[in-house]
Amino acid sequence: MNRGNKILWWAIALLVMLNLTTIGTILFRNSERSVDDMAIVLDENMQNPLTGRFFRQALGFSDAQMVLFREANQSFQHAANDLIYEMDSLKNEMFAELNSPAPDSTRLNALSDHVGNHHAELKKITNVFYLQLKAACDSSQCEQLQQAFTPLFRDGTMNRGRGYRWNDSTATGQGHRHRYGRGGRSE
Repeated sequence: MNRGNKILWWAIALLVMLNLTTIGTILFRNSERSVDDMAIVLDENMQNPLTGRFFRQALGFSDAQMVLFREANQSFQHAANDLIYEMDSLKNEMFAELNSPAPDSTRLNALSDHVGNHHAELKKITNVFYLQLKAACDSSQCEQLQQAFTPLFRDGTMNRGRGYRWNDSTATGQGHRHRYGRGGRSE
């Protein structure tokens, strides 16, 4: 082989290595970003999905805090997704039973109990996850964490009676806090 061919082969080898390194970097960054983008609760109607990116940008999580977030989030996501899937399956079974020609109320009650138990377990693991994140936060981040998690605990179904706005447990809305107005009289 002459000297010119050797130089060409080395240049080709160098370009191949450069391309492989570039592709590897892109794949690594995308996988890192997808972990940061993993939502805590998959709700597209949420204004601020609780993702790794959210915690890094809005709460200013450091690299050490992000490691703690990823560890806590991974175990939380796995357990939460399993529970949500099982609850959805139970709800489908319940709906099918309700629409059967002769619905079995004992089976419906058992399915309802199972859904309730799963929901309670989901709330428990959410509490553990929140406390893990709270332990990793400083005082200013704790306030922002509380605001970020508020939609999970106030899902639009609380206190919708007369005198309340949606999600208004303080009754600062236009109505009265009491069910039938002030003094118990009906309106």
